[in-house]
Amino acid sequence: MSGQTLTQKILAAHSGRETVTPGEIVNVSLDLVVCHEVTTPPAVAMLKKHGVNTVWDATKILVTPDHFVPNKDILSAELAKALRRWAAEQGIENVYELGNHGIAHALAPEQGHALPGQTIVCGDSHTTTMGALGAFATGIGSTDLAAALATGNLWFRVPQSMRITLDGPLPVGVYAKDIVLYILSKIGLDGARYRAMEYAGSTVAHLSMESRLTIANMAVEAGAKNAVFPVDDVTLDYARLRAKQPFDVYASDEDASYVEEIHVDVLALEPMVALPDLPSNGRFISEVPAISFDQVYIGSCTNGRIEDLRIAAAILKGRKVAKGTRALVVPATSQVYKEALREGLITIFTDAGCVVSTPTCGACLGAHMGVLGADETCLSTTNRNFVGRMGSPTSRVYLASPATAAATAVTGVLTDPREFLAVPAGAPDQYLWGV
Repeated sequence: MSGQTLTQKILAAHSGRETVTPGEIVNVSLDLVVCHEVTTPPAVAMLKKHGVNTVWDATKILVTPDHFVPNKDILSAELAKALRRWAAEQGIENVYELGNHGIAHALAPEQGHALPGQTIVCGDSHTTTMGALGAFATGIGSTDLAAALATGNLWFRVPQSMRITLDGPLPVGVYAKDIVLYILSKIGLDGARYRAMEYAGSTVAHLSMESRLTIANMAVEAGAKNAVFPVDDVTLDYARLRAKQPFDVYASDEDASYVEEIHVDVLALEPMVALPDLPSNGRFISEVPAISFDQVYIGSCTNGRIEDLRIAAAILKGRKVAKGTRALVVPATSQVYKEALREGLITIFTDAGCVVSTPTCGACLGAHMGVLGADETCLSTTNRNFVGRMGSPTSRVYLASPATAAATAVTGVLTDPREFLAVPAGAPDQYLWGV
């Protein structure tokens, strides 16, 4: 029998098994359930309908409103109200309320709740983000969320694993978002359907945890069940600084079996842009005409972390948003907002003419705080650009990195961020690492 992948090892350990086989059904104990105001109230209603009035373990639940923050209308206000009331009834302590809140997938790792080796679920598809920590993290619907809250267990079909090897240094102007958009352009929206996307290669050691979170975030855009990165010093430094409890570390066996292997020569990449109306419709920026934009959006659970804001601010500093283009900057969490304020990034953004919002999913799902009108165009650092995703069904959304978004905000047309990124003459190859 071949060795076990990282995903198999986590699922085996949480189902009382030594090994598990792709395709088999296992009953898995959960370490963390993350709840927000959209999918949790329906789950709670299901539980009450069946006479289940107590969660299995209040200490393993994290609650934060994030989709409609601040409330945009009466309905969203009632959803948030129901979430708060339920959390108080259950005695849940890990509640991150307005002013201390954040987008769930950014907040859970940042606050030390999502850790290596865990099993994590949330009623939201981009829960795959947290697999960057070497955890099994996946999105579920409200029905499964109800079961998870009641029992602390869920059944899963063990996914096959595919290995994506990233090799080489990051060229100037190329970031984690460009890597994942490139991968999506090659494998398509179903290229990882119900698979675990496991990342490896020399590039990984040079990716920050925030960059890894960005890549894992968009695994679901390829249909993946989950995404995982190996646990290394970067992971451990990040986790130990934040952990509120002990955690276990798992690693793939050297003889683990993969259903598919993909190799990416990172040095050969350039900034990517995903054209409407699919995240997989990616092109190198040199292949895309200079489209004009009504709006530029920098934020979301994909690219709203402090690293992303620093990248954008470096380009926007001392410059102005182009006339006829509006730019929105939305930090992913309250902590990111505060750090951006301390570092002077908020001043850079506002001086440039950007609007800076409180943390929210908001415009990413066409809810509020940046919704698009008919025929408007938007360059966004979010994760999806389906028809009508950010507003009107006739609007058009393009996806790119924070650097490309910032450069485009300055010119008003699609702009290669390398035009704003100077590289010292004769710089050694290692200068490219971590750019």
